[in-house]
Amino acid sequence: MTDLADLPATDLLAGFRAGTFSPVEVVDAVQARIDAVEPTVQALYAPDPDGARASARASEQRWQTGEPCGPLDGVPITIKENIATRGTPVPGGTAATLLVPATTDGPPAERTRAAGAVLLAKTTMPDMGMLSSGRSSFHPLTRNAWNPEWNPGGSSAGAAAAAAAGYGPLHIGSDIGGSVRLPAGWSGLASLKPSWGRAPTDPPYYGRAPGPMTRTVADSALLLSVLAGPDERDPTSLPPQELDLHLDDVEVAGWRVAVLPDAGCGLPVDAGVGAAVDAAAGVFADAGATVERIEPFFRREMLDDLDLLWRVRGWAEFIALDHDRQHAVLPYIADWCRGGADVPGVVVMRCLNRMLEVGQATLAATAGYDLVLSPVAPVPTYPAEWHAPTDDHTRTMEHIAFTVPYNFSHQPAATVNAGFTAEGKPIGVQLAARRFADDVALAAAAFYERARPAEAAPTWPPPALGLG
Repeated sequence: MTDLADLPATDLLAGFRAGTFSPVEVVDAVQARIDAVEPTVQALYAPDPDGARASARASEQRWQTGEPCGPLDGVPITIKENIATRGTPVPGGTAATLLVPATTDGPPAERTRAAGAVLLAKTTMPDMGMLSSGRSSFHPLTRNAWNPEWNPGGSSAGAAAAAAAGYGPLHIGSDIGGSVRLPAGWSGLASLKPSWGRAPTDPPYYGRAPGPMTRTVADSALLLSVLAGPDERDPTSLPPQELDLHLDDVEVAGWRVAVLPDAGCGLPVDAGVGAAVDAAAGVFADAGATVERIEPFFRREMLDDLDLLWRVRGWAEFIALDHDRQHAVLPYIADWCRGGADVPGVVVMRCLNRMLEVGQATLAATAGYDLVLSPVAPVPTYPAEWHAPTDDHTRTMEHIAFTVPYNFSHQPAATVNAGFTAEGKPIGVQLAARRFADDVALAAAAFYERARPAEAAPTWPPPALGLG
């Protein structure tokens, strides 16, 4: 019998509605999973088991009277630690931060609480959110639930590890260059980087988007329905839009699907990753989609200038710290920040304009297609102790060339698992849609999730946890 901790949110809500089980039983099952796994995975920050159980009891009473307060009532959730939740400090992954409790909820926390979700904990991230890794000077090392010797990726490291380990079905990360999609791809998950502004955040930052990280596409769609909508705190937030999030009978016959096997720069694509993408493209072709390859549109100078822009931002934050706090920053990140020192203003302006250039190039290359299918990352996951797939602070962005273009074209991009390496490492594919067509990205992911070969589907919980 499936453990309640491994059920998707859609099944939990059906069970609450039918009276098959209660929110309290679910939270107790999830807490038992956390107690068993967290000493190894170390995905959580500021866990609140007493608060979660109190929220679950209140939800149980509402379900008993037939009056749930919202579409997530009683469903456990975690939220990445850089998204404010009232009463909890926001360290940003680094021991250099002064720990001052947040006075209000950020939009994702506010909306999911109002929808009735039960907040279990925040989740870990690396220093300044600038690593694809569970390494942090503040948090313990977060490990991949598929194998603790492997890296979960980042910066939504804890969210990915928690989702894969069965810490409830719903998890919120944030993504400015792949920080939702990359760890989801390395952890066998479904995820969505929404259109920029679809899910508002506070403070806003160019290209950054909160997004769902779940074990099923339907759960990502459910969570997006709660996160979406304008918010006065985020001037980039989009107006209301009717999205078709009914994903049961998606047909892709007649779709135009572009396949991007080569990003144009960065790490070369691993043979197993490339084979998984080709096989996924074949699933769409077999269903009647027109599938054709497109040439790379992202260039070396684009990647280098985005990296330099973020280094300048990091350097500005780093030099604002006093001497002792500078020494508290993860040394790898401190070295990375120093790459942004003394950059001339004209170069910074070039880098700023490069964001717009990336967006224009991506939109031009993908125009006319319903979907662009590619790897999420060029390589499978890597050792848990590494800071990034290269583990080299001079080449720290070599793995984001497939993901980052859509942050600056503002297109939605979903991920879903498409297979495993010979060692059992998950391989994700990315499915990017046109601007504002978040429902199309999710529909494509739902179609592939349903049509993919059985051997490409993850087993929950991951076998390495020893819980099956």
